[in-house]
Amino acid sequence: MTITFITGPAGVGKTGRAVETLRGWLTNNIPANNILVLVPQLTLAQPYRDLLRDSQLAGAGTVDVLTMNGLALKTIDLFWPLIAAPAGFGRPTAPPIFLSIETAQYYLQQAITPLLRQGYFDPNVVPLTISLPRLMSQILDNLNKAALMGLPHTQVGQRLAASVALEPSSRVALEHTQACVNRFREFCLARNLLDFSLRIETFDRHLWPVAGVKQFILNRYRYLIVDNIEEDNPFAHRILRDWLPKTAESLVIYDEDAGYRIFLGANWRTAHKLSDLADETIRLTESHVAPPLMLELGRRAARILGVEVAVQSKNPDSMEAKAKAEAKPPTTPNPQSPVTNPQSPTPNPQSPIPNPQSPITNLQSLDPRPVMTFEQQRFYPQMIDWVVARIAALIKEDGVSPNEIVVLAPFVSDALRFSFTNKMAQLGLPARSHRPSRPLSEEPAAKTLLTLARLAYPHWQLLPEPFDVTQAMAQSIAGLDLIRANLLTQVIYRPHQKPLDALADVEILYPFEQIEGNIRDRISYDVGVKFDRLRTWLLDLQNQADPPVLDHFFNRLFELLSQPGFGFYGEQEAGEVIANLIDSARQFRQVAEQVPLAAGSNGQDDVRLPTIDELNRAYLATIEEGIAAAQYIRSWDAAPDEAVLITPATTFLMSNRPVDYQFWLDAGSSGWWERIAQPLTHPYILTEDYPAGRPWTDADEVAAQQDRLYRLVVGLTRRCRQHVFITNAEVGEQGYEQRGQLLIVLQQMLRQLQREDAANT
Repeated sequence: MTITFITGPAGVGKTGRAVETLRGWLTNNIPANNILVLVPQLTLAQPYRDLLRDSQLAGAGTVDVLTMNGLALKTIDLFWPLIAAPAGFGRPTAPPIFLSIETAQYYLQQAITPLLRQGYFDPNVVPLTISLPRLMSQILDNLNKAALMGLPHTQVGQRLAASVALEPSSRVALEHTQACVNRFREFCLARNLLDFSLRIETFDRHLWPVAGVKQFILNRYRYLIVDNIEEDNPFAHRILRDWLPKTAESLVIYDEDAGYRIFLGANWRTAHKLSDLADETIRLTESHVAPPLMLELGRRAARILGVEVAVQSKNPDSMEAKAKAEAKPPTTPNPQSPVTNPQSPTPNPQSPIPNPQSPITNLQSLDPRPVMTFEQQRFYPQMIDWVVARIAALIKEDGVSPNEIVVLAPFVSDALRFSFTNKMAQLGLPARSHRPSRPLSEEPAAKTLLTLARLAYPHWQLLPEPFDVTQAMAQSIAGLDLIRANLLTQVIYRPHQKPLDALADVEILYPFEQIEGNIRDRISYDVGVKFDRLRTWLLDLQNQADPPVLDHFFNRLFELLSQPGFGFYGEQEAGEVIANLIDSARQFRQVAEQVPLAAGSNGQDDVRLPTIDELNRAYLATIEEGIAAAQYIRSWDAAPDEAVLITPATTFLMSNRPVDYQFWLDAGSSGWWERIAQPLTHPYILTEDYPAGRPWTDADEVAAQQDRLYRLVVGLTRRCRQHVFITNAEVGEQGYEQRGQLLIVLQQMLRQLQREDAANT
């Protein structure tokens, strides 16, 4: 038995070693089905999947690459008859039904609707106004965090109330949250529905402790690779502490100064404790990605925030010389900037978020200005213009591949995405976005198909608003602008000719060929021909005796809209969104068609399963609520066509790929270090190693913010090979002056460098 613990910062080749270890195991004829690769999320498994595609590698086809959640799901499915009744499920002879994040929100809404009707979360009672999607996401988050830390779900509200300073009315909100948590768990147990939290609890309490089940897993997976352990959760760490000593050989990889998934339950502190089990600990320090000057940029920023991190790069002398030779001249901050320069607050020594001290491996004082450019503009649109112009120069003048450029912001709003991609398109530059937490219903391509589905089946009585039809027409027909799309909608969309109950016999889309007068000419004949083709397709589908399920409908409709002359032709990002929508609708159908409909008055389940029409209507209603989208692996894969990526900074870090050039937008934004407001949950209090009942103070919040910012800055600089462009708008996107902590740190750094220049001269 050998346990190897590999630690080090990003870019030093830890995953590369793990991949070679896997190759060596397979080459040495270790059975592939005895090997398990565990990752915190499947997007981090790409290097292993690439290796396993090698057809010359013996036995590679059956190596399992899973998350701990995936392992729990497989084990529950296998041993369901053994634990269904002891775990308290209401239908132990029926199979388990595993919920995605989308279907979990669908059934959560069903479970808590009676409570909401009774006045729960009434703004007159609780001092907060919260949308239903946000309410549901925080309720599920509480359930998930409780399961990961081993806390009974009935104690979540009590745990939060004991540590967060609240007014009496705010405590009522936590009581309402606890009631919703309890109701949803009862709802799931009665129907064999296993959301993420119930999967974790079932595995943790009813499967892993069973000697036969544990031995089955230990015998099956005798060789273990655990990558990015710092991004995993205490539940995974508890299981691994029991599992690792019983393996024939195992390799654990820990990324220093990381832990970006804290809002999903990640805990780098409990992860690092696994190093106690190691027979051999290897620390890698030489970066194969970032040059010394780039590492120095991250080190100086971290030092201002009160953290010391290591600075070392492979072949530092040659890389430093190359970096200085290729670097762009730095831009100093505007001396007239209104941003003040207070000292960074000192972390609270009692904070539960301690900053790890890493040894300095290169004490030489370096000047990072050659690898960074700071640009300040007065207004937000000017900042975007500058970024696009600089990207154009890199691509057209310096020959940089668009794939080697990434634009990062704390959040990528619709306005930012549209402004950036539109300006890039005007210059003929390719751009794409990746926002994994964004609801599918807010993506223009998905919203187009959802609107057309409503038009195809008017008897659902879910007819869209004229504005939505206008947007759908503009998206569906190539070359159709919004003005003509609005005019087209006015003349062809006729939803109110008959009462709603007679809509099944009404053609709500009027044929363009029958329109006369100058309106026909204003819209254009070419647009009219394409619209009539789309209308005929929808009518043919509507007249079929057996209407298709929505995922089939979306698939066939996309085949039409991706043809020349229609809006999705050649649009790779639209195709990716529609593929995610099809997967979402399919997963929803496969779950919902197994769950009997709830009867009304008697409170018992009806034996009748939902019809296709009921499934379709339920999906449309659910997805258009704006629920959080599930994670789709294809959205994380690098685009086959070269394009500049714009994405949130944390999303980029979790993709774990280096680039040559980074643009950090809006350095003055508070989003770089402040966490999203979540009044009904808390990512730090709901952790395994946070003392129960200990008050969460303002000093704790500041320390957590500093911890988040230093991890972001250090993580980004370690994934950049050439140059970082940092931009700021004095007047931000919302029209306010900005004084965010990242901007303050950068200004302190530049002033320190100026003082060093003066001292040297």
